[in-house]
Amino acid sequence: MVNEFNSLGRQKRPFLFIIDFDCACPIIFPLESIDPRSICYDIRGVQNRVPQKSTASMCEKIRLKKFPVSFEKYIFSFKFVTACQCAGDSYLCNLTFPTSIEINLSLDDIFSSARAPYRLLVRDKFVVFSPEPFVRIEEGVISAYPMKGTIRADIPDAEKIILADEKEFAEHLTIVDLLRNDLSIVAKKVCVEKFRYVERIETSNGPLLQVSSKIRGVLPKNYHESIGEITTALLPAGSVTGAPKKRTVEIIKQAERYARGYYTGVFGWFDGNNLDSAVMIRFIERVPDGLVFKSGGGITVYSDAEKEYLELIEKVYVPVG
Repeated sequence: MVNEFNSLGRQKRPFLFIIDFDCACPIIFPLESIDPRSICYDIRGVQNRVPQKSTASMCEKIRLKKFPVSFEKYIFSFKFVTACQCAGDSYLCNLTFPTSIEINLSLDDIFSSARAPYRLLVRDKFVVFSPEPFVRIEEGVISAYPMKGTIRADIPDAEKIILADEKEFAEHLTIVDLLRNDLSIVAKKVCVEKFRYVERIETSNGPLLQVSSKIRGVLPKNYHESIGEITTALLPAGSVTGAPKKRTVEIIKQAERYARGYYTGVFGWFDGNNLDSAVMIRFIERVPDGLVFKSGGGITVYSDAEKEYLELIEKVYVPVG
């Protein structure tokens, strides 16, 4: 993977990349070779298919039914994570589960209609409609935008509540610090340019508020020649793992007991000079028994299991309608 990244980078040849959580099955395509009948992408307006509106979404209201994992199964994994945290092995861990869903839209419909800055469709396999950037590289400056903290926008004083929440603040601060350290591996002059700003996301379940920050650093002048090392050095994404990253990933695999696959991996494109990418959250996958929506949230020793369980379910939405 790294050699292929670097080879295309040295040639300044535009390409698309899709990397799974474990970096076991990366997909890299020169842009001109991508067949939109198999893979469709829209990365902040850069896309390989003419925009179209889903017929289904225009004709009827979206019907989404959720069949989440039981609370008993969730709390078993939750307690395992918090026990590891009490032992000092981790102080923030992103715990996720698949939720079986029924929806009156196809994966293609969802890709076409979802309102999200980063969209990806691997036909008949999965669709992503992510609000979260991974990293951007613009004229030699690399930026990360960790997103951590969610609340329903229709709650009175929602923005004040989420920004004043001590647990959410600690969680966000941990991820910002983690990504600041990650960027320092590949860049110089790393700084937090903007700390904890709120963005609104419209969903089929109603609007949500998400809290984000911006971190930036300066890459070496010949960064395009080592674009593979730069990208892979930052994987897996800190916002969907936790801290410390290496041990927390081990805890995640023990606690979740399912394969994330491409969920919480990253995808993006390189145009020969600049790069834009996203964390693959808000993810629906086709499995033999139907569709699953994978979601989760950050756990600390101060987390409330019921609240975290409800947040996992609330994040199962489609941003259309």
